[in-house]
Amino acid sequence: MRGWWQELAGLVLPVDCTGCGAARVLLCAGCAQALSGAAAGCVRPSPGPAGLPVVYAAAVYEEAVREAVLAHKERGVLPLAGPLGAALAVAVRAAVGAAVRAGGAGQELVLVPVPSARRQVRARGHDPVRRIALAAAGRLRRAGVPARVAAVLRHVRPVADQAGLGARERRENLAGALGVRPGGVVRLPPGARIVLVDDVITTGATLAEAARALRAATAAAAVAGAAVVAAPPGSFVRNRSTTRTEQRSCE
Repeated sequence: MRGWWQELAGLVLPVDCTGCGAARVLLCAGCAQALSGAAAGCVRPSPGPAGLPVVYAAAVYEEAVREAVLAHKERGVLPLAGPLGAALAVAVRAAVGAAVRAGGAGQELVLVPVPSARRQVRARGHDPVRRIALAAAGRLRRAGVPARVAAVLRHVRPVADQAGLGARERRENLAGALGVRPGGVVRLPPGARIVLVDDVITTGATLAEAARALRAATAAAAVAGAAVVAAPPGSFVRNRSTTRTEQRSCE
């Protein structure tokens, strides 16, 4: 019910720009530009956790972008799923490379959202990453890319709140925490390109654990990469001195 009322309120009530507060517009032109994907690039936390796939982000997680992500996730501004999903679609295209940019060669693209814990979904009234993933898949299909969402991951044990945890603590907190839902493997057909998706990357621990869970469940479908809406400025590979390994992983 909470999600239904939030959807209705977003349609009929006047709003201000989520990013800068400009009157009566969900996102002003300037704040929308921050989510256009113009800043898209390969990101790699330092240090990056073992097993983290190549990750692309559409935007820098600051100012208007941060406000939009948090408003959608924590305050239930559900219409923001559209622009956030469009940004995620840009990152997905970058993650899977030239084959999808050329039309996908008929190979199905499967977006697998990082799951939220049940208590978080109940508290928020919606699953923000799944909602953004659905918007991204719709944008990709309209561009001629065969894409769908498969929410096959789940939490198999409780985890502590990640807020305030460092990189090592987050890895320990999430180790073995995710698994594939019963019957989920059949939704990942052989030959499909799987892209893990999330709204934001910080230490990379969540995406690394999600990739581990998928690899443990199926060897038939490969994880092509990961895509997020936004990442901290310092995690973009282009913004710092990189190792040869980082450079090769982003090519």
